[in-house]
Amino acid sequence: MQTSIATVSISGEFPEKLAAIAKAGFTGVEIFENDFLTYDASPREVAEMVKDHGLSITLFQPFRDFEGMPEPQRKRTFERAERKFEIMGELGTDLMLICSNVSPISLGGIDRAADDFHELGELAARHGVRVGYEALAWGRHINDHRDAWEIVRRADHKNIGLILDSFHTLSRKIDPNSIRAIPGDKIFIVQLADAPLFDMDLLYWSRHFRNMPGEGDLPVVDFMRAVAATGYNGPLSLEIFNDQFRGGSAKALAEDGHRSLVNLMDRVRRLEPDIAIDVPVMPDRVTAQSVEFVEFATSEDEKDNLAALLSTLGFVRSARHRNRAVELYTQGNIRIVINTDKSGDTFADASYTVHGTNAYAFGVKVDNAREALARATALGAPAFSEERQSGEVSVPAVQGVGNGVIYFLDETPELSGIWEREFSALPVEASDANLTRIDHLAQTTQYQEMLTWLLFYQSIFAVRRTPMVDVVDPGGLVRSQAIEGDPQPHFRVTMNGADNRKTFAGKFLAESFGTSIQHIAFATDDIFATAARLNELGFQALPISRNYYDDLEARFGLEPDFADALRAASILYDRDEKGEYFQIYSRTFGEGFFFEIVERRGDYAGYGAMNAPFRIAAQRRLARPAGMPKR
Repeated sequence: MQTSIATVSISGEFPEKLAAIAKAGFTGVEIFENDFLTYDASPREVAEMVKDHGLSITLFQPFRDFEGMPEPQRKRTFERAERKFEIMGELGTDLMLICSNVSPISLGGIDRAADDFHELGELAARHGVRVGYEALAWGRHINDHRDAWEIVRRADHKNIGLILDSFHTLSRKIDPNSIRAIPGDKIFIVQLADAPLFDMDLLYWSRHFRNMPGEGDLPVVDFMRAVAATGYNGPLSLEIFNDQFRGGSAKALAEDGHRSLVNLMDRVRRLEPDIAIDVPVMPDRVTAQSVEFVEFATSEDEKDNLAALLSTLGFVRSARHRNRAVELYTQGNIRIVINTDKSGDTFADASYTVHGTNAYAFGVKVDNAREALARATALGAPAFSEERQSGEVSVPAVQGVGNGVIYFLDETPELSGIWEREFSALPVEASDANLTRIDHLAQTTQYQEMLTWLLFYQSIFAVRRTPMVDVVDPGGLVRSQAIEGDPQPHFRVTMNGADNRKTFAGKFLAESFGTSIQHIAFATDDIFATAARLNELGFQALPISRNYYDDLEARFGLEPDFADALRAASILYDRDEKGEYFQIYSRTFGEGFFFEIVERRGDYAGYGAMNAPFRIAAQRRLARPAGMPKR
């Protein structure tokens, strides 16, 4: 599979872009003309740089306002084209993109445009290059790939072909199946981009909001299925215009891009098994059954505070690791691991050194852990491993959000028996609070990293994205989006993106030095019974303002006794047409971490987003004042 990306898609100076593109695993690069023109090197020097990185130049672009021009402009377009062909010869590339004309003086007419391209084909042939024609979604006369193909067909020249761009087709809601009738050998290159669905000017949408395939809402899989059905076997190239990406990490963006292409084509291959494109073989997306455990890294000094908080939630210390300073706390089907081990250079110890006490790792139960690891690493996720001691199990794992660790567990004897094999049971007294399982994990990250991690989860696990929600914080907006197991949402992770440290989420990022799990939500089947038991255990719920409950009663028309019961237990409430949702929050621990207890009734599928401002306000009231030293 030939993978390529346009230099305009990622940030940085030209050499930095090439290095990031090559390191991410691409085989080719589109040279966007502005990147070439602003870089102070000759075409031959650029060609050598590209070659030194093990890349080929798949495309030189864009050439604008060519077809249908009146004289004398028509003559000048051919002169410009010939000059570009000469530069291409020095660059060592044989394909140039011409996008459909947007000039107000251009003349319409399929035959006129076809004649222009036939003549240009003759000129291109003399220079040993090819020209691909692309229909811009906002083209003056040609804005549909079907019309562009008709021009190419009538031009009838071997050096003239079609360039397809998923954004231009899908943004205009053109049926991608119309591509299936185009001969694959007349498609010279395929450019891919996704985008969130917006109702706005097409040019503005395209120039500011494109993203990687799988990060948006366009049916890019359907588009690529149609392309693959033509027999096309050329480069698949990303062309992304995105304001957020322009300020991001070139390395991270290039890795995202390569992951998005591999994931896209893996999905296409499964739907169109006879395609000519040689797609890397890997296991299918993994069904995540549940979060099997969450592991905290901490110190001996801070462990007791965390353990005390867990005990007020009904957890008991049920086992101790046979070889390491690691303890297991359990309740229902929930496992919380507390790691204070300092024997050797452990990752947990390093994580604590950098971030303080933090939930640095979690385990996901899947159908096949080895296949999960194989898929994740095939998509560029770094495998994680540490030296194991005698009797310890090497659990398949990768590094994920914030350089945390994701472990994969399954029902094989080796992995399902890890708790008995590696831990010694301790005598316990029942004291649970009816918590049954982990409902979801909430990870806080910089807003500009959200798409990266949403793509990461979506490419590895069989999950769907929920719509993005704006959470109002007095310090600014926090954007929240969840991924859920598909079709059964037993595995849930919410991503909360903060873009400044004034928000509660942003302060957590700043104080804990980076992306991490900020809260864990436990499920109960009876929130009121759980609240009563938590009170007996000494749990201190986050106090919610009385004004919230007065408004809640009026807004939902709640019975006064029911509203009073919610208020008495500091339970937040939401409902929709499918069901009800109840939430209790702990007070914060450390630098902004907290626990949540939830009950879902009926088919409620959200996360109580309307309650977030009230939760944040309560947390801010109890927060350490700015400038006060930590204890």
